[in-house]
This record gives sequence, C-alpha cells and structure tokens, in this order.
Amino acid sequence: AHCRYPTAGSAFSEGESQPFYVNSPFGVTLGHNGNLTNSEELKRELFQLDFRHVNTNSDSEVLLNVLALELERAAQHHRLDPDAIFRAVAGVHKRCRGAYAVVAMIAGYGMLAFRDPFGIRPLIVGKNEQMGGTEYIVASESVGIEPLGFQVLRDVAPGEAIFVDLTGNFHARQCAEHPSLNPCIFEIVYLARPDSVIDGVSVYEARLRMGAALAEKIRPMPEAQDIDVVIPIPDSSRPSALELANRLGLKYREGFVKNRYIGRTFIMPGQAMRQKSVRQKLNPVGVEFRDKVVLLVDDSIVRGTTSREIVQMARESGARKVYFASASPPVRYPNVYGIDMPNQRELVATGRSEAEIAREIGADLLIYQDLAALEAAIRAVNPALTNFDASCFDGHYITGDVTHDYLRALAVERDEARGIAEADLLEEEKAAG
Repeated sequence: AHCRYPTAGSAFSEGESQPFYVNSPFGVTLGHNGNLTNSEELKRELFQLDFRHVNTNSDSEVLLNVLALELERAAQHHRLDPDAIFRAVAGVHKRCRGAYAVVAMIAGYGMLAFRDPFGIRPLIVGKNEQMGGTEYIVASESVGIEPLGFQVLRDVAPGEAIFVDLTGNFHARQCAEHPSLNPCIFEIVYLARPDSVIDGVSVYEARLRMGAALAEKIRPMPEAQDIDVVIPIPDSSRPSALELANRLGLKYREGFVKNRYIGRTFIMPGQAMRQKSVRQKLNPVGVEFRDKVVLLVDDSIVRGTTSREIVQMARESGARKVYFASASPPVRYPNVYGIDMPNQRELVATGRSEAEIAREIGADLLIYQDLAALEAAIRAVNPALTNFDASCFDGHYITGDVTHDYLRALAVERDEARGIAEADLLEEEKAAG
C-alpha cells in the first residue's frame, strides 16, 4: 500500500502516476517512495547499453526498468525462484543510489519489497492469519497496516528484500553488502502520522519529547517570559506544542481550525498553490489571540510561506505579540531523498540568521530546536538508533554522491517542471473565468 507525492518528474503528468508497469521480461508492477540520486545516469545506461527506453521523467520508472533488467539476468531458463529474485535485488542495490522503499508485484510469482541499503525511507511488513493461511502486506507506515486488520510483523531492514510467493510462503534475505540504518529524521518531524511506529519509534512519543526539549530551551530565555498562550499549527505540531505548554506551565489552546478538505500545503507542487491554500486550510479562532502574547508552535519552517501567512493571521486576530517556535532546526539544505525541498534558494533559512528569519516571517521572536536535542528526543524512544539522515538540517548526505553540481542541476530541473506546470494551471484558471 503506497502513494508517493511528487518529488521527481511532474506532479501534473498522469503518465507518471504510480504504479508503473513493464511486461518484459516479466510482468512487473512497482510503487516507490524516495528519490534516486543517479537516475539520469541510469536512464542513459538503460538506453545505450541495455536497450530499454524510459518513457517519463520519473525515477520510479527508471527503478522499475533496472529491476526488470536484473530479474532477466538472474532468471534461470526464463524462470524465477526466491534465490534469483534476491540476486536481482542485489543487482539493483549495486546500480541504484539514493533512497528507495519499493513494493512490486511480479506476475505469476508474487510480491517483492525491498529497502535501500541506508534505510532512509521507511518500509514495514504486516501479516494476518486467515483460515486459508497467512496474508502479508507492505506499507510505508504502520497505520497503513493495522486499520486493515493486519498486525505489524517488523520493519524491513536496510538493504533487505522480502518475497511472498503465490502460495503465501514468506522469504527474506539481506541483499546489500554494507547495510546501515539511517532513517530520515524529517519523516518523524513532519511526514509520518503521529499514531505510526517507524523503525521502533513511536512518532507521537518522539514529538512529545521534541516539545519537552524545546521547552527547556525556551525556559531560561528572558525575552520569552511574557507568553500568555501556546497555540499549535495543526496537525503535526500538536504533541510538541502540548508537551511544551505542560512543561512551561502555560495555557494550551487550539487557535486554528483546520479545513479537512485542503491537503498538506508543504507537499503541494508550486509556491502559488501553497500560498493560496494556507488561508483556505486554516481559520483563526479570534478569542484565543485577542490582546495576548501567543507562542505558535510548528513542526518545522521550510520555505516560510505557511509560517508568514499564519503569523499574519494571528496579528489580524488581535495578538499583541507573535512568537514562533519550530520543533526542528533550521532547514538550510535541500533534501534529495524523497522530500520536496530540492532548491536551496526556496528555503527561508538559506543565508539568514534566526533574527533575519523572524523578520522574514513577521514574528517578534523565533526559537528553533537544536539538532542534537532533536536527535536525542528520537533516540530516547529507540536507543538502538545511532544515525539519522538529517541532510536538510546539517547538509550531510549519507549516500556520499551528492555534489554541488548535482544540487544545482536538480534545482533547475524542478524549477522547469514546476514553471511549465504552474503556467498551464494559470491558463486553465483564466480559461475557467
């Protein structure tokens, strides 16, 4: 069970909707979460050396073709067995770089799922005992498994592949030479649902601890002693805001009502669409702001679009002062592993101090979580986690292949894709009157 939001290719292309399918040499249907960092190189190799044509700009289709090619090479007399399938996944790991959590159906054989050797994107397997035998399911989060009546079996390990054949037999094997677990820290900060458990981390508990750590940073600050009320930016910041308020002995109030029919603005493909959607998504409760010093708490500040609009709404609702706290550190670097922040120029923290960011979003005071405190909060929930992918905060890219030239090319590519799509969207809106 998987749905990918647009982090590569075009968000407006129906041809890039998942799942992708190839019928040669085996019928393979694939869904993918993450981003390949060498997709352009692979696309050239597939065309020039392997004589396979990729029809779209999606790296998921590239990944599918690499898998299909490796299955063909691993097959014995045009037949597959678990050993051959696992050899094929090992071949994928050797050729593909970046982040990928994959689920695929191989026609006539069964379900295959595998995770990149760094374990950046999450992948979880569940099972359900039935009269006819055991059923298996794979999803990015535990909440994709449990509501369907399945029990979480475990996380798929970095570099590991699992294969369930048509008779329900479960096979698993480590297919990478040097796997290591480096889960994306932003997954826990923002993307995951709070009721999920990912890599042994309760997302809800981690966010509570993030709020507690943020409270300890705010407690000694003399400029933050006049706070009247703590207000979360719904939904993902609620646990952090609640625990922060409890630790500081402050009132916690719901100051914004969320429109359930508007999606998450962060993942919307385009700045114009995000700005338009903020006020459609959130409506302030005036009585909670009027004549008060409010501390707004959000999980993160990425482009500053949402934060700026929200601060303005708080002022329009009568707040005397508006303080803003982020439960994560400044996002200063692009994410290239499956989160839509490929252009450093778009990030509000790029080249700015915290005071300058505060002015940019219109806040009287801005407080960021420290990266060490964020990592400690998550590690307190699962001490076995020693490393994280925190590249959007610290600029360290765990795969070791991300260069300045690559980031620049990626930014240009995404700008072009968005520009064309947004221009088409504006033309459609004009035509509609």
